Amino acid sequence: MTEGLNDSTVSPTETIEELTFYVEGKPAPQGSKRHVGNGIMIEASDYLPAWRKKVVAAAVEALAGRLGFVHKEAVHCSLEVFLPRGKTVKRELPTVPPDLDKLERAVNDALTIAGVWGDDAQVTNSNNSKRYAVELASPGVRITVRRAA
Repeated sequence: MTEGLNDSTVSPTETIEELTFYVEGKPAPQGSKRHVGNGIMIEASDYLPAWRKKVVAAAVEALAGRLGFVHKEAVHCSLEVFLPRGKTVKRELPTVPPDLDKLERAVNDALTIAGVWGDDAQVTNSNNSKRYAVELASPGVRITVRRAA
């Protein structure tokens, strides 16, 4: 499920002020590595490639053929990450892995691949959270990117 700026009357060259959409799926972190031998390190999360692919597809759909934020333009990116809650988990908030910064890294790199921005170095402000998905929210991430004020 995605929602975004998908007005069919929008020109592909129109400047985007804000882009908001939701990506359903189990969020996967990026950044932890494991050694597999011969000096080779790979991402610890086996779910990362599929998660990144979902985020890229949703971002491309939300862009609706328009150009993303201009390279070197400062942007604000907000992520609300909703993790699946295990049946026996009693804690209110997910104070266990995956780390929020590693979840952010996976999403930001996917947004770069999708062309939402030229590079995630453009993010000058972020407001991110992680919590458990409840009845009203399925696991995934709500992404909002807007021009920095």
